[in-house]
Amino acid sequence: MQQPTQQQWSVARLFDGEQWHTNVRVTAEAGLITGIAACSAAECTDMTLAPGFIDVQVNGGGGALFNTAPTIDSLRTMLKAHAGFGTTAMLPTVITDSVATMQQCADAIAAAVAACEPGIFGVHFEGPHLSVPKRGVHPTEHIRGLSADELALYGRTDLGIKLVTVAPENVTPEQIRQLVELNVIVCLGHSNADGATVEAALAAGATGFTHLYNAMSPLTSREPGMVGVALADRNSWCGIIFDGHHVHPVAAKLALAAKPRGKMLIVTDAMSPVGTNDTEFPFFAGKVTRVGNKLTNDAGSLAGSVLDMAAAVQYAVTELGTEQGEALRMASLYPAEFLGIADRAGRIAAGYRADLVLLDQKGVVQQCFIAGQSLK
Repeated sequence: MQQPTQQQWSVARLFDGEQWHTNVRVTAEAGLITGIAACSAAECTDMTLAPGFIDVQVNGGGGALFNTAPTIDSLRTMLKAHAGFGTTAMLPTVITDSVATMQQCADAIAAAVAACEPGIFGVHFEGPHLSVPKRGVHPTEHIRGLSADELALYGRTDLGIKLVTVAPENVTPEQIRQLVELNVIVCLGHSNADGATVEAALAAGATGFTHLYNAMSPLTSREPGMVGVALADRNSWCGIIFDGHHVHPVAAKLALAAKPRGKMLIVTDAMSPVGTNDTEFPFFAGKVTRVGNKLTNDAGSLAGSVLDMAAAVQYAVTELGTEQGEALRMASLYPAEFLGIADRAGRIAAGYRADLVLLDQKGVVQQCFIAGQSLK
């Protein structure tokens, strides 16, 4: 991607990832931010400039589903679709599948990383080491324990950031330690584990929870389950889907109140229809149908989402009463901290890549920039 040599944005409102500024000019050169300075109101457009969104769970977009078409072209299609809604970095997500498909997906990720493909930071393997009772729409025939084949895959050093979601009743603490030694970020999800098993997984090195509340053992008065441990643990991060279908607003507000500031991440769990008008698509042996902004499989179960990051941020503000800056942090700074890249992403600051989203007063994306290059 060619980068403009010099650029500048003069906006009425700047959110730098941590705080708000008014009437500011941001300059960049060769894709990196070089300065932030005050300017007159007359020079500014009535827009908000914020750090680009970072989505750690993206199954598809633009009509492409990564499992179905594990190619670098699919990754480009997915990124372009999500960039239209402010996403400047993502972890393409591999749904539970065969080792062969996982390897094909990994090869596509490696090619993208080697080519410095914009916006592709690594890969998220959501499964196959999950719990059958909490599998959701993940195919039962591919759910399995951790073998040498998957360990070799997770041990690759050409995949960028590596994230793996596991059910702790299907992966031992020792195996979690093995994954951490391979520089894998371990998340817990799709699990029916009791609280003690979840706590043991955290002690072994797991640091996150995949789509909080969904496909995990619930909190009850006598057994905290995965939900209870996730809410009570002060150090772990929780991804959450703000689409009005996956999590009730009251449950979402409870999570925001329970977790320390900085530990909640907005994720989309997006499927192929994002950015399209598609109303259905094949999914393993069945199909997924879209009605409005809801996706269900043939059995009526939720099957990912058609959510985009901009809509999720707006949901947090309008439906949950979240301050806009905090909603933006959940979409940019906090994911960057979770992934260990907050020294170069998630903020608008000198030396950071010019990954930016330009929003109007209603929070609608007007333009999106990756390394200064406009993608909308």
